[in-house]
This record gives sequence, structure tokens and C-alpha cells, in this order.
Amino acid sequence: MNKLSGKVAYITGASKGIGEAIAIELGKLGASVIVGFNNDLEGAKRVVNTIKENNGYAVALKGDISKSNDILDIKDFIEKKFGKLDILVNNAGISNLGLFMDYSLDDIDNLINVNLTGTMKLTNALFDLIREGKNQSIINISSIWGNVGASCEVLYSASKGGINLFTKALAKEVASLGIRVNAVAPGVINTKMNSWLKDEEKKDLEDEIPLNRFGETSEISKVVAFLCSDDSSYLTGQIITVDGGML
Repeated sequence: MNKLSGKVAYITGASKGIGEAIAIELGKLGASVIVGFNNDLEGAKRVVNTIKENNGYAVALKGDISKSNDILDIKDFIEKKFGKLDILVNNAGISNLGLFMDYSLDDIDNLINVNLTGTMKLTNALFDLIREGKNQSIINISSIWGNVGASCEVLYSASKGGINLFTKALAKEVASLGIRVNAVAPGVINTKMNSWLKDEEKKDLEDEIPLNRFGETSEISKVVAFLCSDDSSYLTGQIITVDGGML
């Protein structure tokens, strides 16, 4: 039997990048996967098909976690179709590069509403479904910049710093219910988000990483899978940094 057989997992932002890798990995381990997406329907369909090709079960679920009505629709769908939720991976997020003083008030609202407020609202709304089971896991995808902050990514850093403390505080609050809450803080990962880098810029960045390369999405998804499984049964309230030794 696979490690996650019988589990229902919902991954937000799962139509590409790190979220896609997580969805596929959890599907391989036997979980019934809900592939969350907002705009990228074709990407979500591709992920669902990949999971099915690996003999797994998956469905796509559209929803904007920055909107309360969408969150309630997400809850309604999961409750009616599955009746429970064993694994919640809060991966959806956006980032902006630029000086903090150049951002508009709307820019601040948009990023915080997705990365921090949306994550908290979604977790709150789905909590009744999560606590219905046993040995449940909530995994939040943070960032190394949530640990130390980054110039020209002040909003993103602040939102991920909030995610880190949300993780630690919630873990203490729900541990007695058998729910574990952890976060993964990736470093520089080889995704389309970093495809804009020129070869020279990429080389300079790789030189700052002791392992001398960008991480792969599969290296994040395997850590998430570990946190979802009973192999990490005594691990909660932790921020697991996966950055090749960069920080």
C-alpha cells in the first residue's frame, strides 16, 4: 500500500511549478489529489492527466483564494465530493520585484490577500473538513526570504514571514487534535518564475549557492510528501528550509 493511500489532498496553485510537482508526487503515493488553480485551466488539466497516467486519482478545482466567496465554493466542493480533507498544501502565491516605496496601496493589498490572508482564510474555512480525520497535515509553502527578508522583495518577504509564524502558532494550537502543521521554505528553484534570468545572472546566483545549482521542483515535492506521511509523525511547527545551503 502506498504511504498516502486513502488520503485526500488539496494543493493550491497546482497547475505549474512547485505546486504541480507536489500534486504529482502525492498522487504517486496514493493520495486522491485536488489540483487547485485560478487562471491556468490547461495547466491544471495537464497535471490531472499526468496523475491519472501514473494510475492515480485527481480532479481540478478552480478558485481564487483571495476571494471569500471562492473559498466557500472550494469548501463546498470538497465536502460534497470527498467529505473530508487529510492534506492541505497552501502553495498558491504571487511575487513582485521592485522597491517598496514604488508599490501602490493596491499592490500591497493584492499580494497580502493572496500570500497571507488568503492562506489563512482558506485554512480556516477548511478546518472542519481537516479535523474530521486522523493524522492530518497542513503544509505551507514559504520561502527563504520569509526567514531573512530580501531587498526589492519586501512585500513578498513580509507575507512569507507571516506564513512562518502562522505555521508555528497554528501547529501549537491544533497539535492535540492530531493535526500537524509545517512549512517548506524553498531557495532558488528551477521554475518558469526564474526563466527571465540571463545566463550571466543565473551563473552569479548559482555561485552564491554552496551546492552550485538551482533546486528542482521534485526536491521540494519530496520534502512535502515526507511531511504529509507518517514518516514525519513527530514533526510539527517547523520551517524546513530547502535552499542548497544558500542561507
